[in-house]
Amino acid sequence: MNRVICCAIAGMVATTLLTAGCNKPSVVQAEHIQPASVEKIEGSAISRVTLSEDAMKRLDVQTAAVTEQKSPRKDATQKAVPYSALIYDPQGNSWVYTSPDARVFVRAPIDVDFIQGDLVFLKDGPELGTAVATVGVAELYGTEFTVGH
Repeated sequence: MNRVICCAIAGMVATTLLTAGCNKPSVVQAEHIQPASVEKIEGSAISRVTLSEDAMKRLDVQTAAVTEQKSPRKDATQKAVPYSALIYDPQGNSWVYTSPDARVFVRAPIDVDFIQGDLVFLKDGPELGTAVATVGVAELYGTEFTVGH
């Protein structure tokens, strides 16, 4: 008799556990959020990269302004950017990623005069005060050219 009662109780427990799970979804659907969007700029080989807020945080993207610095090689000042902003393409052209709006980055050509310490002195480049990416630059380049996708 005890064996019959134990089997009945075990059966009820199993049924209760199985039934309890029926009201809950067995698979949670994750919403897919794009970390970045890339839009070609009309009439150009350059694209505009827009990062999501989460991507900005994960990459810890930081910017600094194009500044005017006393040139150690000339008796004048000239535009400069942090060395960390500089990126070269496979053809050896030099670029920085400007940030015209929050979370938006556009690759801009620069003409490097020389590099001294952590500064890149420019012959030509973005206007003074322009924000350029200094952290996450390689990731922006990879995103623009969908490297690894």
